Amino acid sequence: MKFEPKSDTYKKKVKESFERQEFMKLINAQLIDVQPGYCEIHVPYHSSLTQQHGFFHAGIISTIADNAAGYAGFSLMEENSSVLTVEFKINLMAPGDGELLIGKSSVLKNGKTLTICKSEVFIIKNGVEKLCAAAQLTLIELKNSSDQKSSNPDKK
Repeated sequence: MKFEPKSDTYKKKVKESFERQEFMKLINAQLIDVQPGYCEIHVPYHSSLTQQHGFFHAGIISTIADNAAGYAGFSLMEENSSVLTVEFKINLMAPGDGELLIGKSSVLKNGKTLTICKSEVFIIKNGVEKLCAAAQLTLIELKNSSDQKSSNPDKK
């Protein structure tokens, strides 16, 4: 589907939000592409992101599915809105056994408040791309809500 962003600065808005996510820095995630209703994120392999078999941990795979969907949806939201995930379902279909994890997400339905996205997470091993997970996510647009950390003095 072709979507029209509600903001001319949607790419900047997404990029700045992504850069504020400390967890994305921790796992060395890279925002590769943002288009209206689409996002792609890459995570290079590192042993600290693995489970006991040395595969990417399901938590990392789920995180990339969630973040890619969040930013695909966020790209279509109003300038003064923020986004949160309401729910998601993920199917892990193959081990995250490879050098690079790639999350690609597209908006399926962009509603007034709720947005539905699909995410696919691929693993690259020896130059071969394989689907390792698929997810469906529901996002909520919080209108007139900052996408930045609260200035709550109790939070450190």
